[in-house]
Amino acid sequence: EVQLVESGGGLVQPGGSLRLSCAASGFTFSNFAMAWVRQVPGKELDWVSKLDSGASITLYKDSVKGRFTISRDDTTNTLYLQLNHLKTEDTGTYYCVKGTGSRLYIGFNGYIDRGQGTQVTVSP
Repeated sequence: EVQLVESGGGLVQPGGSLRLSCAASGFTFSNFAMAWVRQVPGKELDWVSKLDSGASITLYKDSVKGRFTISRDDTTNTLYLQLNHLKTEDTGTYYCVKGTGSRLYIGFNGYIDRGQGTQVTVSP
């Protein structure tokens, strides 16, 4: 059974930083692409960043480029998202998502394999 447990969210002022973590289990973590997606109330899930197995390719939504960094540690089965220079529009629930395969082009199956989410609130 795929299990993804996010942590690290919180309330932060604009310009602040957070580091999100996702502990993965129930599958061979190193063999799969992973992603972070975000949801705000009333809107659909929206991808923020993703990387393939081996982390040779990383992609970012335009609005977070240069501020967020995705990474993975295959020795501890953990996915990370470093959030710097946070803005109020970054507020949302962040989910860790397992890919359908090792490469990004294979996709994420509608983000069906995701954790329970961690809340990030950016407010003055």
